[in-house]
Amino acid sequence: MSTKQLKRIKYLIIDVDGTLTDAGIYYDENGNELKKFCTKDAAGFFAAHQVGIQIMILTGRECAATTRRMKEMKVEYLIQNCVDKVTYIQNFMNEKNIKKEEIGYLGDDLNDLMGMSLCGFAGCPADACEEVKRKADYISEVRGGYGAVRDIISYLLKERGEWRKAISKVYEIGI
Repeated sequence: MSTKQLKRIKYLIIDVDGTLTDAGIYYDENGNELKKFCTKDAAGFFAAHQVGIQIMILTGRECAATTRRMKEMKVEYLIQNCVDKVTYIQNFMNEKNIKKEEIGYLGDDLNDLMGMSLCGFAGCPADACEEVKRKADYISEVRGGYGAVRDIISYLLKERGEWRKAISKVYEIGI
């Protein structure tokens, strides 16, 4: 994709299981669902916010751990237990008058394919299924749950020429 195309992205839709996590589902002795999130992804979230990109978490499962982590990441939209991602995305785009070229989608599995088709940019972790890899504009070298989201966002922002400035502002460092 060209830099001009990538600069149009104003929203990122991110799947949870297998993209932000390692795809494992863990249960404690009380039946609570636990997930492992990678702290490295935070830099991607914060950098995206710094350049004005809004983030939507769109997942088919509902989990208190996801709610907690996404509050920490200050996501604008947290949609859990979403059975029909395509309809949700279409309605969101219509309500907000958003064009395909303004949305990126980060996912890893078959249930993400149709959502990716609705968006102008698609990224996936290294361990995404083959069908998703074929659809992706960028395939991270990092597995889901190990910083793949940060890698995809840093790719997007580096191509736009915004990564260094965003990270410098977020962390108050000169890089």
